[in-house]
Amino acid sequence: MAEAYDAARMAENVAAIREKMAAAAKSAGRTPGDVLLCAVCKTRSCETVRESAALPVDLFGENHMQELVEHFDAGAFLQKPAHFIGHLQTNKVKKVVGRAAVIESVDSLRLLEAVDKEAEKQGLRQEILFELNVGGEVTKTGAAAEELWPLMERAAGLEHVFVRGLMAIPPAFDNSPESRRWFAMLRELSEQAAGRHYENARMDVLSMGMTDSYLAAIAEGATIVRVGTAIYGPRSYPNKTE
Repeated sequence: MAEAYDAARMAENVAAIREKMAAAAKSAGRTPGDVLLCAVCKTRSCETVRESAALPVDLFGENHMQELVEHFDAGAFLQKPAHFIGHLQTNKVKKVVGRAAVIESVDSLRLLEAVDKEAEKQGLRQEILFELNVGGEVTKTGAAAEELWPLMERAAGLEHVFVRGLMAIPPAFDNSPESRRWFAMLRELSEQAAGRHYENARMDVLSMGMTDSYLAAIAEGATIVRVGTAIYGPRSYPNKTE
């Protein structure tokens, strides 16, 4: 996974993102420290990830099990937490549980139960987010909004998962009012879930907003924004397309 990267450029990029995040939080009447910067390191080498871990990013976002395992086992995160944010197949759960501080992409009862079962085997309690497909897009993963309640009910009866909140990739990818509408919808669902006082849940995390939409997400209550290309530059996919 060799690649060229510019450490100085990454540092400049992170500083600029942090400045924009702080301004957006203040404009929304929020404390800048309440919003975490997740560096999405899909396709990046261990060397690049390790270099970025020395910068003021709070955590890492991994899309693929193989890359999570590679980066985690190499110590590339420099002890910062990594979240799993990609689509997770049940047959890959055993390698993600325990390595990912939070699995953000739990979107079905089957996956929820698989995570709980593996966490029990490993003797730990795995923190998760429920991923919602708020726009009902057939090209995206995530549970439908109305499926949140059966998921919350089932999680309440499990001993080895703990629900921290919600994640989504909404239809709009910019800082427009349309983006804010989708982010507001996710926030409202989170507030409704918190109001129901489920067992095994503390709805204090809203993971939403990416490189082109994180300012709108912060305005609507995001506690984690997931930024990749604005930190690392464009991705390259040698010998394959994704």
